[in-house]
Amino acid sequence: MLKGIHLTLLIGPAVPIPAPQSVIDSVSSVQVNSGGERSGFQLTFLVSKNSPLINVMLPAGYFDPMITRIIVIVTLNGLPNVLMDGIVTRQEMSPSSEPGQSKLTITGEDLSVLMDVIELKRPFPAMDDALQMLTILAPYAAFGVVPIVIPSLFLDFMSPSEGWEAQDSTDLAHIQKLKNRNGYVFYVEPGPVPGQSIAYFGPNIRLPVPQPALNVNMDAHTNVESLSFSLNGLAKEVMIVTILDPVTHKIPIPVPIPNVSIFQPPLGARPTLPAKVKFAENVANKTVPQVLKETIGRLMKGSANAITANGSLDVLRYGRVLRSRMLVGVRGAGLAYDGLYYVDKVTHNIKHGEYKQNFTLSRDGLISNTPKVLP
Repeated sequence: MLKGIHLTLLIGPAVPIPAPQSVIDSVSSVQVNSGGERSGFQLTFLVSKNSPLINVMLPAGYFDPMITRIIVIVTLNGLPNVLMDGIVTRQEMSPSSEPGQSKLTITGEDLSVLMDVIELKRPFPAMDDALQMLTILAPYAAFGVVPIVIPSLFLDFMSPSEGWEAQDSTDLAHIQKLKNRNGYVFYVEPGPVPGQSIAYFGPNIRLPVPQPALNVNMDAHTNVESLSFSLNGLAKEVMIVTILDPVTHKIPIPVPIPNVSIFQPPLGARPTLPAKVKFAENVANKTVPQVLKETIGRLMKGSANAITANGSLDVLRYGRVLRSRMLVGVRGAGLAYDGLYYVDKVTHNIKHGEYKQNFTLSRDGLISNTPKVLP
């Protein structure tokens, strides 16, 4: 595709295989969105009326939704990067009167979409949240999904003689329920090898190893096409939980919960002050372990970072693929905005002779709390 950059597509049901050359030659663009709770992709093909893609492969079910699995791999300087391992959810055909300009668009989502199609009813006797997660994720090992489940800090489950928790929804809906009450995140990350994915359930931890810095306004060292910053003064809030005194159990005591994630410390030396105050709801009838779990979950989850940055870059100039859910340094933006940031989302835009990325960064606080960032 480019000097030092090579695109590979694996397509097929269950265990995908390398796409034939006729499919690769028809690729017009590839877009992959990663970093949110659910990642997605879109492939665009330009075909002629005699193309085997639309005359043979498409009628035979080559891109059938919810059956076809697609793995997108970009090899940069000999190092493969698995950008997406997902399932086709939609196909669109746009015929054109111009030769070779008919457009076939394939859209899909990561493997978590398979967890949101069938509603189940099953009990979880004597199981805490971690055991429930492992039970739910076990069948998806057939697709190469490896679970990483972090147990809750406070175990809270009922004895089978008293009752048990049950699932009466899709797997993903029940996972969302478990995630929210623990202050955790859940996502399916493709790789590190083709055909394998990691299903992570735990605190929102970013890998502490920073990626090479994004340089702006540094003449020959500039490696981004655009980069802009914004500070939202209303992004942070203080949560107040009301508990009853431990002696009489009648006097309400307000307890403020700090607006700091214990797994995502501020990356700025001057943190943004909270502007909102919010009271927790529906805690009066909950047990002490339940309240403690939600409080600790609040500390682990934190709130939205006040500073966000949006930009774009050319991968060939940057020298590597920028990955989400990691750290990256910023240089050349000035004293207030230089330093380390969390990479929240990355959009990969791949075309013939072009590989660019759009990205969203975030952190809390102005002025870097580190003297230097990785060049």
